[in-house]
Amino acid sequence: MAMQAFKSEEQSQLQLVEREEIDDEEDLFEAIDKLTAHGINAGDVKKLQDAGIYTCNGLMMQTKKSLTGIKGLSEAKVDKICEAAEKIVNFGYITGSDALLKRKAVVRITTGSQALDELLGGGVETSAITEAFGEFRSGKTQLAHTLCVSTQLPVNMRGGNGKVAYIDTEGTFRPDRIVPIAERFGMDPGAVLDNIIYARAYTYEHQYNLLLGLAAKMAEEPFRLLIVDSVIALFRVDFTGRGELADRQQKLAQMLSRLTKIAEEFNVAVYMTNQVIADPGGGVFISDPKKPAGGHVLAHASTIRLMFRKGKGEQRVCKVFDAPNLPEAEAISFPLNLTYSITPGGIADAKD
Repeated sequence: MAMQAFKSEEQSQLQLVEREEIDDEEDLFEAIDKLTAHGINAGDVKKLQDAGIYTCNGLMMQTKKSLTGIKGLSEAKVDKICEAAEKIVNFGYITGSDALLKRKAVVRITTGSQALDELLGGGVETSAITEAFGEFRSGKTQLAHTLCVSTQLPVNMRGGNGKVAYIDTEGTFRPDRIVPIAERFGMDPGAVLDNIIYARAYTYEHQYNLLLGLAAKMAEEPFRLLIVDSVIALFRVDFTGRGELADRQQKLAQMLSRLTKIAEEFNVAVYMTNQVIADPGGGVFISDPKKPAGGHVLAHASTIRLMFRKGKGEQRVCKVFDAPNLPEAEAISFPLNLTYSITPGGIADAKD
């Protein structure tokens, strides 16, 4: 009975805080509508919205070349729009103290495992891209499904108190897997599933267009997580051979740039999975050399890179491969529940 009361309280918290969340975060991004108060006509603002630009922050992340490419916007109009946006949003230098203050808006979303959270410095960060790479069945998509639920927990329970967007390029999303995870967190599975928006992408162009369409949704509702599973799959299918490699990397860079902008514009955590490729130059001492797909373009775009691999039996290992503020360490999961334990030198075993 007590558990039932907790669940209903949890749901009302999830539903009630939504509106407050938007009010609290008004200073995080400025709506594009505010340009009308600075002499920009509503018709031009509508053209920006049709092009997927819904905030002044997002506008300042665009080049003037891309803005003049919008039908009906001349160079003179674009200059006027940018001048107006600069009055609303400060995109110049700030002090290190201000940057530290800005970092306080970052939310760390729990992975559902104490040891894995410790490995990540508290959980998966908003305003950053977390990349998980590894071969099939190494636990990347399992973590994606868990984050779909934990993101919806209130902030005081180490969640993000927000909705989730899931772009699936490999057909691996399973809503039925969300149900037991929601129950484990003491949440209503139906409410949790309603707070996830899902899209299946079939080409890299479709994948990019889905990202463009997210700005409208994120400007209106409190989203905290965007999952792309997997980020590279369609690029490996749609571009073949060395002759198309340069074009592939350029298009991949554009999509990754879009992900970075979404993460920072809306203070959203981006969790993307990546595949591995055989590395013949891996060295004779490595029995099974593999490296993440996507090359340097993808490596530079990710804020935090996690390497997943299979351990003994049903165990899975997660290693911090690259991060600006985290030491290299590993966490080993236990079978079935994917609860992690950091290897010697770290914290003690953490079990459910």
